[in-house]
Amino acid sequence: SPVRINIFNISKINSEVRGGKAPRIKRLSEYLGDSYFNYLSELKDLVLLMDESHRYRASAGVKALNELNPLFGLELTATPFVEKQGGTAKPTPFKNVIVDYPLARAMDDGFVKEPAVVTQRNFDTSQHSQDAVETIKLMDGIRLHEETKVKLSTYALENDVRLIKPFMLVIARDTTHASELLAKLETIFEQQYKGKVIQVDSSRSGEAEEEMIARLLAVESVDEPTEIVIHVNMLKEGWDVTNLYTIVPLRAANARTLIEQSIGRGLRLPYGKRTGVEAVDRLSIVAHDRFEEIVREANNPENPLRLKQIILERPEDYIKTESVSIESNFSALINNNTSSVRNSSYRLSATDAPTFNTPAEQKVALIAADVIKKYQYRPNEAPTSQFLTDAATLQAIITEVNENIAGPQLALDFGDQSVDVPEVTAKTINLWINNTIDIPRVSVVPKGDIKTGYRAFTLDVSMMNHQPQDTALLSQSLQTNQQTEIGEGSSGHDEPIKENYILKRLFNYDDIAYDDHAEILYDLSKQVVTHYQARHDEADVENILKTHGEAIARLIHVQMNKHFYEEINDEYEILVSSGFTDLKKSSHTVAQGQAVLNHRNTVADLSKIKQSLFGGFSKCLFDAQSFDSDTERRFAIILERYAIKWFKPAKGQFQMYYRKGSEHPEYVPDFVAETEDCVLMIETKSTQHRNQDGSWVEEVTEKAKSGVKWCKIASEYLQKYKGKKWLYLLIPHDEVKEANTLDSYVQKFCRG
Repeated sequence: SPVRINIFNISKINSEVRGGKAPRIKRLSEYLGDSYFNYLSELKDLVLLMDESHRYRASAGVKALNELNPLFGLELTATPFVEKQGGTAKPTPFKNVIVDYPLARAMDDGFVKEPAVVTQRNFDTSQHSQDAVETIKLMDGIRLHEETKVKLSTYALENDVRLIKPFMLVIARDTTHASELLAKLETIFEQQYKGKVIQVDSSRSGEAEEEMIARLLAVESVDEPTEIVIHVNMLKEGWDVTNLYTIVPLRAANARTLIEQSIGRGLRLPYGKRTGVEAVDRLSIVAHDRFEEIVREANNPENPLRLKQIILERPEDYIKTESVSIESNFSALINNNTSSVRNSSYRLSATDAPTFNTPAEQKVALIAADVIKKYQYRPNEAPTSQFLTDAATLQAIITEVNENIAGPQLALDFGDQSVDVPEVTAKTINLWINNTIDIPRVSVVPKGDIKTGYRAFTLDVSMMNHQPQDTALLSQSLQTNQQTEIGEGSSGHDEPIKENYILKRLFNYDDIAYDDHAEILYDLSKQVVTHYQARHDEADVENILKTHGEAIARLIHVQMNKHFYEEINDEYEILVSSGFTDLKKSSHTVAQGQAVLNHRNTVADLSKIKQSLFGGFSKCLFDAQSFDSDTERRFAIILERYAIKWFKPAKGQFQMYYRKGSEHPEYVPDFVAETEDCVLMIETKSTQHRNQDGSWVEEVTEKAKSGVKWCKIASEYLQKYKGKKWLYLLIPHDEVKEANTLDSYVQKFCRG
């Protein structure tokens, strides 16, 4: 039977206790012939799913919910307790809790940011007025925000991921205070934040309110200018963002309330998981005046950050894994159809009869296989695997097999068993041809000298907006208590030339040859100095370069990698050392002892797909395969339907490389498939790897260039010997649909 979902705000239910006219939900509905409330209450299978259930647990709304007489109610909340009205009584925990997954565990498991409290080293509140402390906190918050902005930009460039624009949240006492803060924030630091601050509270109405809401909803966009949000109490449940990195609480509250209300809005991770880079994974609470108090409260066993008692333990997600090695079908066949999965608890059932009739025949086949593999490196005699069946080549292989058998030890092993060596050798050659795809061994060798370096360019300084600071900020994790200094402090040796603050840090990068790039390095450093001189006086520029030099140098280095070049004085020489190669065995880390899954079966838990082995293939050149995503599994179904044969290549099969900054990692495509008229190198890619304009990110593009180039070289070689051409396909994951044919992908996504 169908499931009907009704969505209500809780006020639609509990408004009936407010007196006066009956709420709409209890009025007669002509369509139903009854009120909607009565209709729901008479359902025998009504189930209530109640989010943010702490909002109405202590209200009269619970009475109305009970009147609906549901089959059961499932409540969800991050704060499972009922607050007591007035006094200092402790909140009452919820009863009947099925699963409790507290914030402390989420932090330990790495699902949220790591909250940290920040102050100045040796800060003494008593030496400053309340207004002065407030201003210091705001200015240090902005300094921290700008430092975070640079580090997020650096991380995005280094890892070729989308850029995150961080923002700072300021918590005001009331609407009047919020307005004062708005005026202050737009004037400090020489009005650099004018137009970048929004006030979010009940003081706005009409067009001003609409503009406020529009800017707030767009705060995650890198194109939206807002960098500071001031709020009083409007931002409660339901406002979920991933780019909140700095919080400045200016409202009086106890430490526990400060922690809970502050971190609740900013714990979500922008990339869905922790990166291991502290600045990217950290949520900072600037609290000079409450630093010690917050640290003590965070270490309180009853604080949510420390509370890890589990009322009902969830099933453990840990799965014991093992390393699995899978050999090609050819290897399994010449071993008489024994399992191709090695060194594991996995066992594929051998349903076929042995390939060879006697142990002696199998030994001859193994010898023949070794001889065949030698012909990979004799392209003049066997340019492709098809040439192995030519009469002269076949006879030469048989002769070499007989010579290997003639040894006294092998003769003793065979005993009285007679073997038709020519027949077994020919059978082995056919097994090879039918269970492999011709993959040439291509080498691109430069004829002349290679010259590498960095080209001059205009630095992107849009993320460089550091502010001067005399004291390094101290950050202490509320999870681990580890302390980190943010900024390098303004003490230390003064450089006679300001550019030297940057240059001396760039010299530390091993991939930059100073003698060859001194002019470029100085020019880039000069651009930074000029950028800050346009915004600050000379003393502040000196301070910024001294305190933030390391972060600035790292961002420069990342941008330099985008302008790395490799020049060959002469042209490349393309060498094909082999027309075909044996298929490399693949290795996988999978769940121990699980059954091999049929590739056609829908996977319920996609998070565990990488831990599984899939089988049930008829066209694959391996008995089992492991998939990185469900997209790959579904594309394998298409290949099973339309390809002659296919497989997922292992690392080292092609020895292709692509450019990634100044590095050249190996590129391993997702699939190789042979059809009637061509061989396809296929990459299925998530659309998350697209830029905002729809183009693929640089890493995907560089891989595609490498693949297209390899296919062109392989095609030119193979087609000289009546082999098949190679084509490269780059397919978006949302285009992988079982209704599509393989030919349709060739027509739509072929890149050459």
